[in-house]
Parts: sequence; C-alpha cells; structure tokens
Amino acid sequence: MVEIFYYTYVIIVGLLIGSFLNVCICRIPKGESIVTPSSHCVKCDHKLKWFELIPVFSYLFLKGKCRKCGEKISLRYALVEMLTALIFVILFHKYGIEKIGDFIAAAFFMSVMIVVFFIDLEHMIIPNGVVVTGIIGGMAAGIYSAFINPLEIYGDDKWWNPFLGAVIGFGVLLLIALLGYLVYRTEDVMGGGDIKIFAPIGLFLGWKMALMTFFISVILAGIVSVILILLKIKDRKSGIPFGPFIVAGTFLTYLFGWDLLNWYIERVFG
Repeated sequence: MVEIFYYTYVIIVGLLIGSFLNVCICRIPKGESIVTPSSHCVKCDHKLKWFELIPVFSYLFLKGKCRKCGEKISLRYALVEMLTALIFVILFHKYGIEKIGDFIAAAFFMSVMIVVFFIDLEHMIIPNGVVVTGIIGGMAAGIYSAFINPLEIYGDDKWWNPFLGAVIGFGVLLLIALLGYLVYRTEDVMGGGDIKIFAPIGLFLGWKMALMTFFISVILAGIVSVILILLKIKDRKSGIPFGPFIVAGTFLTYLFGWDLLNWYIERVFG
C-alpha cells in the first residue's frame, strides 16, 4: 500500500509539473513571463477556471477545445503532461524512496530537458534562460552530492566530478563546432544552444556520463536522420534539431549509462 501511495503521488506531481512545463514551452520562445498573466486561451484571452486546468482530464473533458470560443487546444499539452508523469515514474522506479535525492535531481533536470525537447523541436532554439536554470540546478545537485549524499549517477564521491563534467561537456561540443567551422566554413555543424546545454548536463551527470550522453545522442541522431532521408521526409540539406536527441540521450544515460560504459570497457579491455 505504501508503494502504491508513492507511485500515485509521483504521477500526480508529474502531471502538475508537466502542466507548468507547457507554460514554459509556450511562453519562453515568445519572451513572455511564465508567471503572469494567468493561463488563458491564446485566441480569445479567456482566463481558464480551475476545472479547465486539471492536467489531461481537462483536455479530455473539454474535448480539446476552448470552452468559450471553441479554438482547438493542441494535443501537445496533454502529451507533455503524460510524458512528464511517465518519466517521473520511471525515474522513481529506478531510484526509489531510498535514493530520494537522486530522484529529485534527475526529475528536476529531465523537466528542464522536456522544455528543451519541445522548444527546439518547434523553434530550433535552446533559450539561454532554460540553460541557466539547468546550470543553477546542476550546481545545487553538485553541492548536495559533495556535502550531503553522493549522487549515484556520478559514479564516485569526488566533489569536482560534476564541475569537471560541465567543463568537458561544454568543451567537447565547442571543439567540435570550431573544427566543423574550420573544415566546412559553416556555423551549422553545431548550434550554440546544443553546446551550452552540455554545461548543465555535465553538472547533473558528471563527466563520464556527459560523454556517454553525447555518444548516445549522436547515434540516435544518425539513425533517425538516415530513416527520415530514406523515407524522403528530409533531405541531406534539411536542418534537423539536435536538441531532442540530446534530451533522449540524457534520459537513456540516466537509465543505462553506467551499464553501457561497463559493457564497453569489458568488451574492449576485458
């Protein structure tokens, strides 16, 4: 019964945070405040009542339309809420109540990364404000790990691990961007947002798992890009945002990063 209570609580929190993430995804690219004004219909400016703000259920109750003007509500709102709850549940299943610090750190950062995923997918940008939020949270995670309880994802109890991760994560992508510019004479090899987001990734995951995130992200991007080209959805000159692959790579690293690294070391050096 206690375990059911924990999971139910995590789902509810995930849905509520997902609702807030929708506000961030919608307003941040426009340069609008995520605090004011209160939630409203983007077409008729109808201020939403409390029963119109219940995650997922309000969308279903309203049949995906504004109660006042009938404007369609994007399915993305419900998807973000459900995705956030699902990610929270998976992370909680991995860490459990015994490693609540690990869970909170991972859940916070994946919330930031969900915002990155949808903004970059639609606008092909990773706003500086989102990166800064990740950096502040990552520094807090590093301090927690150093003085209270080491986070499992770092793989050790060295206080400098996350800070080295930020330097290496940011530095590796910056180096790739510089080399790409020198070889191809274009700035399109690596976006500025993609480079900057690896600073908080390094802070939250440590230097080894930051590199693992990069490798997984590149592999995912390569596979999906080839599929899209073969299906003629994209061509070789089409721009494909790298951010969503970084987000997916980060989540997979949380779940399997150390297992993949140990498997690789055993195969190559064992």
